[in-house]
Parts: sequence; structure tokens; C-alpha cells
Amino acid sequence: MKTYAYGFPRLGKNREYKKIIENFWKGQATQEEVESMLSRTQDNMLLTYSGCLDSFPVGEITGYDQLLDTAIMLGLYNPKSLSDYYDLCRGKNALEMTKWFNTNYHYLVPDFSFMDTSHFKYTRNKPREDFEKYNRGIPFLIGPFTFLKLSKGISKNDFGEYLFKIVEIYSQILEELESAHIHHIHIEEPAFVMELSPDEIDLIKKAYGIMGKVGCGINLITYYDSVDFLQDLYELPVQSIGLDFVNGKENLENIKKTGFPGDKMLIAGIVNGRNVWKTNIKAAVAVLEELSQYAKSIVASNGAPLYHLPLTLAGEELGEALTKRLSFAEEKIEEIRAIAGFFETKQIPQESFSQKLGEKGKMQSRVKELKESDFNKEMSIEARCKLQGKILNLPLFPTTTIGSYPQTEEIRKKRADFRARRITPEEYDAFIKLKITELIKFQEELGLDVLVHGEFERTDMVEFFAQKLDGIATTKKGWIISYGTRAYRPPIIFGDVTRPEKMTVNEIMFAQSLTTKPVKGMLTGAVTIIAWSFVRDDIPLRDVAYQIGLCLKDEIRDYEKGGIKIVQIDEAAFREKAPIKRKDWPEFFDWAVKSFRLTTNTDPGTQIHSHMCYSEFGEIVEQIERMDFDVISIEAARSKGDIIESFEKGNFRQQIGLGIWDIHSPAIPTLEDMEAIVKRALENIPKNKFWINPDCGLKTRDWPETKKALRNLVKLAAKLRQESF
Repeated sequence: MKTYAYGFPRLGKNREYKKIIENFWKGQATQEEVESMLSRTQDNMLLTYSGCLDSFPVGEITGYDQLLDTAIMLGLYNPKSLSDYYDLCRGKNALEMTKWFNTNYHYLVPDFSFMDTSHFKYTRNKPREDFEKYNRGIPFLIGPFTFLKLSKGISKNDFGEYLFKIVEIYSQILEELESAHIHHIHIEEPAFVMELSPDEIDLIKKAYGIMGKVGCGINLITYYDSVDFLQDLYELPVQSIGLDFVNGKENLENIKKTGFPGDKMLIAGIVNGRNVWKTNIKAAVAVLEELSQYAKSIVASNGAPLYHLPLTLAGEELGEALTKRLSFAEEKIEEIRAIAGFFETKQIPQESFSQKLGEKGKMQSRVKELKESDFNKEMSIEARCKLQGKILNLPLFPTTTIGSYPQTEEIRKKRADFRARRITPEEYDAFIKLKITELIKFQEELGLDVLVHGEFERTDMVEFFAQKLDGIATTKKGWIISYGTRAYRPPIIFGDVTRPEKMTVNEIMFAQSLTTKPVKGMLTGAVTIIAWSFVRDDIPLRDVAYQIGLCLKDEIRDYEKGGIKIVQIDEAAFREKAPIKRKDWPEFFDWAVKSFRLTTNTDPGTQIHSHMCYSEFGEIVEQIERMDFDVISIEAARSKGDIIESFEKGNFRQQIGLGIWDIHSPAIPTLEDMEAIVKRALENIPKNKFWINPDCGLKTRDWPETKKALRNLVKLAAKLRQESF
């Protein structure tokens, strides 16, 4: 049996990718140095592939984002230099960013709002360039349908016209590959697993019919879920079809009904590319054996790109019991080869992990004993609003920030010193208190209305809580990319989650002791902790969410005992974690909403905020409202306020804080930039329900730009208040 893999992480063993690009942004590296690093990274990826596999793509490396690279190749954007390229990623002209399907990876959204088909122009044959440069692998492309489906600003009526214009360029690319005696191409079409209309399926068939005439063999790869139109997919003139049998459980059942075409190769995704648990070899071989009854030619592969995983287990210190259950990207590639070998020899190893890790009977009992009343507040949102208004006495257009402030080199060094035991816990605590004191003074002088403590003690909004909770492990070098160069280390939820002690109360209480203005307690919600972690698969996600929700509820009760009146629960991943297919939404949103309501069903006088960013809110406004918080803060800067349309269509009862400063860009918004977004929103949202804030935390920003942008934000609030009287 042959082997195939794709999507290997590009970050590098020591995060070389991140470091050199961010040095370029700071003026500390040249364009040539960045390009050299990208080449070395691609070389290393290919070396890893070729050590174990028969086939793999070449050209997966990107300077920031594959969809942007595709848009540039199609002539939609024309950066003259690397600086121009990064301006589209994070500068004044930055494209909108959103989640890639239901993962925590983000992509830049190509925008057709002010374009037509005349903007398409064949600019370069990147797949050919990549193959000829590295002389191995199969040239890589994002599929034309997925590219267009994930773009914005295209009407339903124009979709077909745009698709066929793209297909013209793709056909030219394939023709040039054939002319250069490059006879195969790897095309990824994850959008094929979405719920597509008959018209869309018909367009796909016509588009690939055109591309298929060229004669270049296409390895068509789908992942993240099952394909609902297999019979039509079989008709496409492609050489191989990649299906995900890990995340797309229905793919196997559908093949049993439809069979598999004898003239095509099945690239079977039987190794999980989205979770870190070691593959059950016996189960994977069983799937391959079952598939072999329907497909004449099968290749073993991963189901979903491997960039959702850390690079390697080497160097981690997670304990023997947990480590022997884990497999990161390099280990997954080895598993693919091993599974193919075991399929051939039928000598399948017997591995047993029947003993569960981290079982806590008390937490299991708390979850089992939950009643419907635990998920429902007794006081209505309207009554809570009046009560909280009297307690907080905030002005019109209250201003706040989302939570974190710049994580300077000094802070990172002090944290590293603490971890390495070069300073004592008392010295570290004194340092954190000093930073909190400085920040409270800064916020008061600035004139913000609701303050935060800055989160200087926190490395990451999920990892920090993982380190405070039992049943969750954290890694040393388990970095993965969230977007661009932004990397984080997902925790590993391996057992029952419990809170052994207070997690954040001391810092919040200290901050509150320094001011008479309200200070927000800051927590990360259960859905986001799950979405940004690798989660155990031996119990339902619902139960994991309720365990975490109960831990957070206990933390809020401790806030309330200390007099904290505002608590923010960040649920940045609330939309992202939703299944791709809407038919699976009811089950997910039932437990996702309930986990939030369980967490926040406390004192009605405590104002509950939730923060969300970079999601398609219009699809889930009803579910968001069901969460029953008091205030939501959302991203609106990159979308220029368009996101607010999602909340205008219904009678949204909660208060809204618009993110009017795109903190993912170093560009400093002017007062006029911010005001334009707010005025757009105030056309439909009552001003007494309107908050003003950045769109996300400020930890990635520098202090000079932070100060300038926040001054503009506070000036805007003052201007709006003056105009309202």
C-alpha cells in the first residue's frame, strides 16, 4: 500500500518562520533573508515527507496565508514587494480575517466587493515554480471552488462567472505543467464538505470538466467532514480523490452505498490530522480493509492537514503514561507508513490504553447531578440591566478594553526567569503587581470607564487556565499557527477537569483595590478552551464543557465574594467550533450555550460580558442571544462595521461593544476611522446599549501605538456623549 500526506507544519522546530518574518516587520531582517528562510522551511518539510512517504505536495509554504497567495496568483492583488504583501496581511490595507472552517486557523478573506472578472489576470505559475525549484513532490494549489466559496463580495448570480474565469487561469497553469512534463497536481477542495446546493455541485462538475481536458492528473483532496455528493464527485475527471474517514464519519457509509470508481485512486484519510491521540492501528487497518472491498487502489493518508498539530513529540516532558498515547505531526507521518505496512502484513500490534487518565469521581458526580435550573437565570435580561445600571452607574458609550495589554520583552523575560526558578514566587508576584499598578494608573489617566488588570501573568488565554486546572497538560514546544505568524501551544485535555484552587482572583482583586472604577474579572469560556485544546475523545464533549463550566462558575463566585461586579467570559471560538454541516448544529449549540449559561448563572447584579472575534456572526445571532450574557464585544474594524448587520436583523436585547480598532494591525486608527464605524452601527443600535472598545486584546501591540489608538478611542466616546446632549 502506498502512502501520502499533506499540510505539514511550517513553523519550524524553533519557530524560525515566526521569528524571521516578525524581524522583517521590525526592520531587522531583509526580504532576501525571509525568502531564504521560506525556502529552507519548504526543504525541511519535503525532507520529512520523503523520509517516510511515497507521495506528498510541494509548494505548501507561504509567507503568511495561502488564500492571499492564490489571490495574488490570480491577479486580484499586486504587491510590488514583500512589504506590500504584508500590508495586505496586517497593514492599512489589511484584508478581513476569519476562521478556516471549524478550526482555530484563520485566513485572509479575498474581497470582490469592488472587483469584477476584469481584475483576473494570470500573473505566475506558482505550482510550476515550486516544483522546478525543489524538484520533488506534487505541485500544490487551493482549489478554485474553495477559493471562491471562502471569498466575500460575490453575489449568488455572479458566482459561476467568477468561477469559470478562475478555471481559465487554472487550466493555463495545468497546461504549462503538462508542457514541462509535470503530470500531477495536488488540489485541495475542503469546501466540498460543506452543504452545497445542486447549482453549486453542477458548477463544480463543469469547472473540473474544463480543467480535466488539459490532461494533468489531479489529486483532489477533501477534509474536515464527509462529502455529500460522492456520486457526482466520482464523475469529475480527476485521478485521485482524498476523503477524510476520521472527521467525515459518513464517508465510509456513503462509499458502502455508492461504491468507488475503478478508474480512480482513493486517498484514504485514516490518521487524525486534528487531534494528538495516537492512532488506533487496529481500527485504522480495519477501515482500510473495509474500503478495499469497494476501491481497487487505496493510498493511506492523513484526514485533515497536519498543520493543526505541533511539529514533534521530541523534547516534551509530559510523563510516560500520557506521552505513549500521543502523536504529533512527525509521528503521524510515521503512523501512516506503519499502518500501510500493517495492512500488507496483517501483523497488527496489540496496544491497550483502557486505563483512563485523571479520573475525578467528584467532578463526574457534579455533572451528572446538573438540573435544568442550573442552566437558566431567574431574572430577565431587562431586569438585570436595570439592576446593574444602578450598581455600576456607567456613562453613555462606556469605554473599555478587551483584557490584555502589551506583553513587553521585560514581561516575557520575567516570566521566563520565574519558570526557570531564577527568581522567587514572591519576586514574580511583586513584579506582576507593579505592572498592574502602572496599568490601572494609565487607564484612569486615559479616562477609560471599565478597567482591566492587563493579564501580564498570562501567556495565552487558554494555556494559562490549562496550567491552573487539573486534568489538562501543557507542552514546552507544542506550537501551532493560529494565523500568519501568530503561534500558540494548545493544551491537552486528558482527564476530568477540576479547579484545585483560585486561578485569577488574587490579581483581579489587587487591581480592584487600586481604583474606584469597576475592574473586569477575565476568564476564557469552556467552548474556547475546548476549541483551542486537544480534547480527550473517551467521553462526550458536552461533559468536558460542563466540567470546565463548573470550574469557571466557582471562580466567578469567588470574584463576587470579593466585590467584583463585571466578569468577561471570552468565547472567541463559539462560532468556530460549530460543525461544518448545519444539520449537526443543534447538538453542538445545545451544549455550547448551556456550558456558558452554567458558567454565568450566578448573582444577577454581576454584569456578564462575552467577547467574540473574526466569525460569521450572522449565521448564529440567535444562538449568541441564547447565551444570556449582558454585553457582547465583537470585531468590527476590518469588516468596517459590516458585521453589525448580523445584529440589526433581529431584536438583539443585549448591549454591544464594537471593536473599532483592528489590533492585529500596527496601523493606528484615526478618530474619524473609528467614528465612521460607530455612526454606521448607531443607525440601528440604541446608543444606550452601545459600548466602545478595541476588537481584541492588546498583547501583540507595542505601547506607543496602544497609547495613541486608545486616546483616539476615548476622545471618540467623549465626542459622542457631547453630541447626544
